[in-house]
Amino acid sequence: MGYLPAPGGLPLGEQTPSPEEKSFFEEVGGHETFRRIVDVFYDQVAEDPEFRALYPEEDLEPAKRRLLMFLEQYWGGPRTYQAERGHPRLRMRHMPFRVDAAARDTWLRYMRRAVEEAELSPLHEQILWDYLERAAHSMVNS
Repeated sequence: MGYLPAPGGLPLGEQTPSPEEKSFFEEVGGHETFRRIVDVFYDQVAEDPEFRALYPEEDLEPAKRRLLMFLEQYWGGPRTYQAERGHPRLRMRHMPFRVDAAARDTWLRYMRRAVEEAELSPLHEQILWDYLERAAHSMVNS
């Protein structure tokens, strides 16, 4: 399994698996799996007024779409994020928002539930979770 890039590295979508290898995206069930993770995550965001305030758009659908595109591309799926938005630049894109330890912890708590509900294999869950945890810690800016 060669799909563990360094945090902040190139999206996995830029790495092409050999014909006999499947991408992480394919191994975990593709679009439907990532859609479920994003839906469960944002269902929790919508129910938490304090955390929801970090998402300035009135409608959460655009944020859901961006997260879905990012995750899919990062893990070897369609390159829609890159085509529409360019390089992810996660830290830069999150700088306008106050991301403190409490926000990080809430994000991780909601994402943990979303990942668990995806019912991935233990190995795939651990690989995904390790990345999400590192990414969340790197977004803290205050």
